[in-house]
Amino acid sequence: MNISELQPQGIWKAFHALTQVPHPSGHLDKIQAFLLSWAEEHSFEAFKDNAGNIIVRVPATPGYEDRPMVTMEAHMDMVPQKSPDSAHDFLTDPIETYIDGDWVKARGTTLGADDGMGVATAMAIFEDKSLKHGPLEAIFTVDEETCMYGVNNLKGDTLKGSILLNLDNETEGEFVIGSAGGMDVVATQSYQSELVPGNAAAIKFSISGLKGGHSGLEINEGRANANKLLANIAKELLQNGATLASWEGGNMRNAIPSFGNIVAVCTCGKCEANAADIAAKWQETYRAEYAGIEDNICVVAEIVPTPSEAMPATVAKALTNAVLACHSGVYRNIPSIPNIVETSCNLGIVKAGGGKAEADVLVRSSMDSKLDELAASATAALELGGFNVSYSGRYPAWQPDVNSPVVKTIERVYKEVNGEDCKITVVHAGLECGIIKTVYPQMDAVSFGPTLRSPHTPNERCYIPSVAKYYNFVVKLLEQI
Repeated sequence: MNISELQPQGIWKAFHALTQVPHPSGHLDKIQAFLLSWAEEHSFEAFKDNAGNIIVRVPATPGYEDRPMVTMEAHMDMVPQKSPDSAHDFLTDPIETYIDGDWVKARGTTLGADDGMGVATAMAIFEDKSLKHGPLEAIFTVDEETCMYGVNNLKGDTLKGSILLNLDNETEGEFVIGSAGGMDVVATQSYQSELVPGNAAAIKFSISGLKGGHSGLEINEGRANANKLLANIAKELLQNGATLASWEGGNMRNAIPSFGNIVAVCTCGKCEANAADIAAKWQETYRAEYAGIEDNICVVAEIVPTPSEAMPATVAKALTNAVLACHSGVYRNIPSIPNIVETSCNLGIVKAGGGKAEADVLVRSSMDSKLDELAASATAALELGGFNVSYSGRYPAWQPDVNSPVVKTIERVYKEVNGEDCKITVVHAGLECGIIKTVYPQMDAVSFGPTLRSPHTPNERCYIPSVAKYYNFVVKLLEQI
């Protein structure tokens, strides 16, 4: 069965159409053109703003003209992650979806349900002339997954709604009214490579099989970070007289890195002779350390062609020490809500080779002072490793409003539709609501969505039964707002 045949067909048909249009972060021209063409086809008012966001509006259905305008918001970009054996090209290839029991998945790649399901929700609502609702607008934002560029450059005269429904949460029945702020800590350095002696051998140590995951939603699960695991191996190799030629770990600053490799160069012969034993030892160690969390950790060593250049030993040591010293994971939970993460750090990317090195760290916190504290801690570790550090992409925390009128309406409507209470909560993930509310402080905001699991990884999946439950609720909510 094709996913466009699932029910409710409107939302699944729209989502399927989105999977056929490449839209990784930073490459959104095709999806922008698609959304404008879709709006034109249905005679909807639509335009692209100064930041590249797409705004679409439809009038109220007869008899609902006096209702407040509702703004439905979702981001149009997706995280481009794939399994090591995938040949998928996110710039040209459609996402290949399939149904596995109660889940929709993608073959070897991220699914794009984060936040394609949010975009598809608005598309389906706008197309369905049988629904009852007040005036609606949708904003499909740009590059939420990388730097929140779309909302960071949103103008104060773009939106008209007084209620903001952010369709970017991953658990059906959970309604988010607050989220953490964050910033990127970006570190770079240049170094002078050294020639590798002719008698040197090169060994590549690779780590794979980690779960990875969303660095906001799943940072509390204690999952392994490939860069931190590689650093332990690198330290042992350096202590045995080796140096490093390259380091490749992770490729998204907001995804817990699930894979990586280092290439070590040595002339002593010990590293080469003991490579398999070193890999086996660390694999056993890591599987014991992460038992019950990571079941498929794989550490492999292989002899590779010797590169002509490598890092000076002092640079390799400083890089390794910086990675070891940089915190990655939960830093502190909210003191008054011990089961909710307050502050965290994700060492998402480490790359080095050819005379250049970089590290990208995403720091999150719902408290500004702790955000600054952890950013300073990461900066100290990276600067001691010889990096030049800068900050970018800071976005504010979204402070919860427990007296929100729209939340009261949601609680009532959810109980009426489903016969059960919903959950009102705050999350550690960064949501666009906090930024939007700095531009439109009068907006009453809430975030919700169908159930997704493992976003930002090739194991991303959407729970089919949750979609109908979620979509039917949205329809009823828009009728009663």
